Amino acid sequence: MANLVIDIGNTLTKIAVFDNDTLIYTEHFTIINTETLNKLFATYPVNKAIISSVKKDKEDWESVLNKKTQLTYFNAGMVTGIHNHYLTPQTLGLDRLAAVTGARYLYPQKNNLVIDGGTCITYDYVDNGGNYFGGSISPGLTMRYNALNYFTAGLPVVKADDEFADSYGNSTVTAMQSGVQNGIKYELTGFINQYTKDEQQLNIILTGGDSIFFDTLLKNSIFAPCIKIEPYLVLKGLNAAIQKHND
Repeated sequence: MANLVIDIGNTLTKIAVFDNDTLIYTEHFTIINTETLNKLFATYPVNKAIISSVKKDKEDWESVLNKKTQLTYFNAGMVTGIHNHYLTPQTLGLDRLAAVTGARYLYPQKNNLVIDGGTCITYDYVDNGGNYFGGSISPGLTMRYNALNYFTAGLPVVKADDEFADSYGNSTVTAMQSGVQNGIKYELTGFINQYTKDEQQLNIILTGGDSIFFDTLLKNSIFAPCIKIEPYLVLKGLNAAIQKHND
C-alpha cells in the first residue's frame, strides 16, 4: 500500500506517493481539485495520506480526500527523534519542521544544516543529537527580483539567470542580477561559514524549488564537496512522520 504526501506551500502544492520509503511519484500543482485526486487513487493503492500546509484555510478537496483514505494533518506532536527548543513552537512553520524531520530521518548521525530555497530562503540546523534550536528566514530568489521592480519606479522585471557569474553588472539588468544572485551566494556562504565554525563536520542539505540554482551558485565554493541536494526533503520528512505516527 502507498502513502500520499501533500505539501501545500505559499506558491505551489507538492504531491508525492511513497511505497514505504521509496518515492514512486511526485508532481507540483498551482491548483488541486477532485479530478487530480481521483487520478491518483486510480493509479496508486493509497491507504493513508498526510497534509502539511502553510495556509490557515483548508481547500475544498481536502474533505474529499478525507472520505477516500485515512487522512492526517502534520503537526509538531507527530515528530519523533527531534528535541525542539524553538522558543515559539506554535509559530514554527510546518515546512521547516518537516524539512529538519527529513534531514534527521535521512542522516540521523549527522549535524545537518538544511537550506530550503522556496518563496523564502530558510536555514535550519539540527545536530547529531536531534536538537533543533531554530534558524533564519530571508527573502527568496524570485521575491527579491519582484521586490526590486515593485518597490521602485524605474527597475524592470528581471528573471534569474544561472549563467550570470560576474562579480558586478555593467547594465541595469546585470546589476540587478549581480545584486540578487551574488547577494544570495554571499548569504549562503556566510551562513554556512558561521555554522562550520561551530561544527566542522557539517552536512549541508539543499532543498526546495531553487536548490539546483543554489548549488550552481556554490559550485566553486570550498563547501561544494559537503553539499547534498535533496529536492524532496520536506516530502520525505512528511512520509517519515506518517509512517512513525501509524506504527
